[in-house]
Amino acid sequence: MTERDNSRWVLDLKEKGKKRTEALRDLRAELLRGLPAALASWVRQDSREFLSLCEDFVQEALLLILQNLEAFQGLSRFTTWAHKICIRVALSELRKARWKDFSLDNSSEIFESEGEDLEQKMMLSWLKKMIQEELSPLQQRALTAAFQGVSGDVVAQKLGISRGALYKLLYDARCKLKKLFDQTSVGRNAP
Repeated sequence: MTERDNSRWVLDLKEKGKKRTEALRDLRAELLRGLPAALASWVRQDSREFLSLCEDFVQEALLLILQNLEAFQGLSRFTTWAHKICIRVALSELRKARWKDFSLDNSSEIFESEGEDLEQKMMLSWLKKMIQEELSPLQQRALTAAFQGVSGDVVAQKLGISRGALYKLLYDARCKLKKLFDQTSVGRNAP
């Protein structure tokens, strides 16, 4: 592997032909060396698919790196910047895969909890009722997914809307619930 400074990485990756090919090969090897450690707490590394997953993540990261070479400001080492992109790609894909089979239709599950005191149960009951009665079905599904920690990208995709539209949908739902909360005795009795 050729030793490169920040400017050499950028220049070599912008080149055509042999220099670019060598730089891509070296960067690929660098990213593949660091990615398993970065994913240690996210993925079982003894699985058969782990190395294949890492290879896929690195390939996708290399494409992003090439598309965004102009964004590299030199505030860190080039390889550190590239690793950061690679890790973000990997974690984003892992989050999407985690919620791939998630259904937005299990809204009642988030309100089923045991061991809470009477006040908490009353509040959850009120919240569930307000969500069911006052929010649109689309708002209900989006809010339920948000309560469960589902990735915004996954929710937007499942609802068939853009991420921006999802944020607006959730914002409107939260505003409506806050207004209802403030209008009820539940809200006035809260500390």
